[in-house]
Amino acid sequence: MLFFGFYFLFAKTPEKKIFKNYLRSRQIMGIAMLLLSANYSVHFFFGIRFKNADSAILMNMSTYFLCYSLFSSALIMLLDRFYITKRRVWTHIILWIIFSTLSGVVLFLLPSGIMQKFSLFALAVWLVVFGVVLARRVIIAYRRAIRIFNETQADDIGTYIEWLSIFTYWAVIFGVGCGLLTFLPDKYVFIWILSSIPFYSYLFYSYQNYLLFYEQVENAFEQDIQSEEELLTDTETEPKIVSEKEVPVSYTEIIEKVANWIKTDGYVQQGLTIKELSEILHTNRTYLSAYIKTTYKMTFREWITSLRLEYAKNILKEHPEINIQKLAESSGFLSRSNFIKLFTKKEGCTPAKWKKANLK
Repeated sequence: MLFFGFYFLFAKTPEKKIFKNYLRSRQIMGIAMLLLSANYSVHFFFGIRFKNADSAILMNMSTYFLCYSLFSSALIMLLDRFYITKRRVWTHIILWIIFSTLSGVVLFLLPSGIMQKFSLFALAVWLVVFGVVLARRVIIAYRRAIRIFNETQADDIGTYIEWLSIFTYWAVIFGVGCGLLTFLPDKYVFIWILSSIPFYSYLFYSYQNYLLFYEQVENAFEQDIQSEEELLTDTETEPKIVSEKEVPVSYTEIIEKVANWIKTDGYVQQGLTIKELSEILHTNRTYLSAYIKTTYKMTFREWITSLRLEYAKNILKEHPEINIQKLAESSGFLSRSNFIKLFTKKEGCTPAKWKKANLK
């Protein structure tokens, strides 16, 4: 824990301005991990749970409340660079002070009995609800980012941030579990300690791995990502799809442009974005996006992927001897594994099996 915390705080990142937000996020996560490691150390080396159980409970609840804020802030910053504001920071600090103060009053000033137990239960519910609310913010930001990528990028950029969703769900389960263990007998403490090893190891690995893709993800946002406040008020809004009867007459012009572009196999260009395509076709980007949704009932990424897969099948028919790596690259896919995954999903079998079944 100490290693992870100090590494997140002080390890270097590429000296590019674009990594500034990543570094801030990692440093906030590092502070959270050092706070948790300090909490674990007090339990481990000073046996506070055995000397004063109420103090141990207060320390756990206060630490978890603060770390919920830090964890969520660090993750959302990777998806929304404007998430951290003075108002939000002070709101979280004030809530933490109120929660910690009330916890202290309940544990040390209220007499033992039904009133104290009920108050502790209420505080535990507050802690869990607070964690779930923050987790919801992360998931909303994640889903919004995925939708933006699918609407603007030909490649599956969303896979690079999938770990954020996995970790958030895991954090909710782990956090609630740790909160419950606070109130369980001492013999169960070892579960709390051991369960943290894979959890924090996954977090460390994910941050390290994400560094490789961060620049690509940030560039993919292209000013499209909204602030977190907008995300919370626009969670279920989907882009409007125009019915066939409402298709503008001017769509006929774009239909011809798109058809000619498809004939030239322009979709095999790796890293293609809807912005680049709109420039190629000399049309409005928003207009093009609406046309794709209306005509093909797909997102931009789904549409390009379908064209690439059909292209790949045609290549296989003409050149059955081609290897999968070259086939993937020729069809516009960034990786062999992603090509096989998408091909299998659409055709129900791998490219190799498809070739055997269709090219006898």
